[in-house]
Order: sequence, then C-alpha cells, then structure tokens
Amino acid sequence: YRALIFPLLIREGKPTPFFTFVLALLFCIYNGYLQGRSLTNYAKYPSGWLKDPRFIIGFIGWLIGMAINIHSDNILRNLRKPGETGYKIPRGGMFEYVSGANFFGEILEWFGFALACCTIESLAFALCTLFILGSRAKQHHQ
Repeated sequence: YRALIFPLLIREGKPTPFFTFVLALLFCIYNGYLQGRSLTNYAKYPSGWLKDPRFIIGFIGWLIGMAINIHSDNILRNLRKPGETGYKIPRGGMFEYVSGANFFGEILEWFGFALACCTIESLAFALCTLFILGSRAKQHHQ
C-alpha cells in the first residue's frame, strides 16, 4: 500500500528527491526479499499455526493497523481543497486519539505482522518501523 497505491492517490504535494526515492525503493526491495525468503525458506510452523492465538492476534493487529493507516491517509489527503495551502490539523478517526494516526496504524500493522509470523526478520522490520515512524510522529506532533 505505502509503496505502490498511496503515491498514486496523492493529488498534489512536494516532489520527492530522486536519491530519497532510490533509497526507499532499495529498502522496500531488500525488505520484501528478506521477509519472503525468511517465510518461505526458514520459518517452520506447526500444522495448526493458523489457529494459534499468536497468529490470530497478529493477523487482527495487522488488519486493524492497515485499516487505520489507509483511513488516516485518506483524511490527510483530503485536508485541503485544491489550491489551498497552509497547515491544517487532521480530525476524525484515530486522529481524535493520536496526532500521528497514520504512523500509529503502520506501526500496529507491522507489529501485528511480526506476531503472526514469529520470525526475527519480521520483528526487526517492526522495530525499524517503530523507530523511524516514531521519530517522524514526534516531529509531526511538535
């Protein structure tokens, strides 16, 4: 969603520097490879894993996080009318509880994924997401 769909939905915005785009692309490619390889080659799950509480809670956390993320991004995209500029405080959804609802949703999403997968690679990605988006959320809040 973040790498493919979200950029296509943005109407207007600041251009992304090419170097930043390349770094983000390389990160997504490497992380996708790491997660895929981990899950297909190294992770071993018992036959009833899809009924295990860790998987179920993790999957629900991932699903709720993704829903929060998508809904929050929709609120952010529609803050300003076309041609309007200036800062606006988002209202509605999880923005009523946290100032960085989109960041919160994505962090929840990846911790849910980590719990559902129970791999060191998925936990590493969830922690990286927490540290990177947590610092961005703090800056946005201030």
